[in-house]
Amino acid sequence: MELLTPENWPSYELIDTGGFEKLERFGAIILSRPEPQAIWPKSLTDEEWQQRANAIFKRDKGSQEKGEWVLRSKMDGKWFIPYQQQGLDLTFKLSLSSFKHVGIFPEQAVNWPYIHQKVSALPVEKPRILNVFAYTGAASLAARQAGAEVTHVDAVRQVITWSRENMEASGLDNIRWVVEDALKFVRREARRGNTYHGLILDPPAYGRGPEGEKWLLEENLNELLQVCSELLDKQNFFLIINLYSLGFSALILENLMRAHFVNRPNTEFGELYLADGFAKRLPLGVFYRFSSI
Repeated sequence: MELLTPENWPSYELIDTGGFEKLERFGAIILSRPEPQAIWPKSLTDEEWQQRANAIFKRDKGSQEKGEWVLRSKMDGKWFIPYQQQGLDLTFKLSLSSFKHVGIFPEQAVNWPYIHQKVSALPVEKPRILNVFAYTGAASLAARQAGAEVTHVDAVRQVITWSRENMEASGLDNIRWVVEDALKFVRREARRGNTYHGLILDPPAYGRGPEGEKWLLEENLNELLQVCSELLDKQNFFLIINLYSLGFSALILENLMRAHFVNRPNTEFGELYLADGFAKRLPLGVFYRFSSI
């Protein structure tokens, strides 16, 4: 098993963690957000956190996710940060949402160069890439910048709009946007006999499709992987999956992948993490990826 973390990204910094919170810098903006896995003490004092943060997320009473941002200093409602590494030159729009998210998951930066490299190395003129549960599209942009034909699927129309803004800010075009329930989409693609050279899967612990379809990771992941095994090209391929549910270890994910994908060359799996300024390592999900190249 491997432990992966992004490196050398000047636009992002995990300053401190602890007390079920994290203090992060995105560009010039510093945010304080809840973090359920940061059960250890903070390294900085509460006063230092308050002084540094431009905005602090406060949960609504009785809610684990929803809340509001308390602004500690004047700031724009949206701002942009660059990502320039290993052949990639991307720009992301960030914004304060009522669910504590800002538009990117920084730990996922370990996957963006991987996607770009694999797409570039595939011996296919126009590799077909499918990104489901695709959120605001950082992985889609990495694939598109390498020349892939990208299909980007998410159930939330507003998130698709956000993804399009990121595409335009990055100077890219021609990504195929699909607002649909992910499981419904891959089932239909399999029935049609469509295949993809790259699959990027980022399923949440729970969610809802645009028509109220219910997604529960522990109930639906098996079917998702089974159908995706039919969609992946047999000759030239790569696959990445990330899971964020506390109940799923890297070993559980490995067992699932073994069950559904017979051919898994160049396999890597383990945990994603971010290290704060005091060398505390914050776990942020498990990953599994393999490729034919």
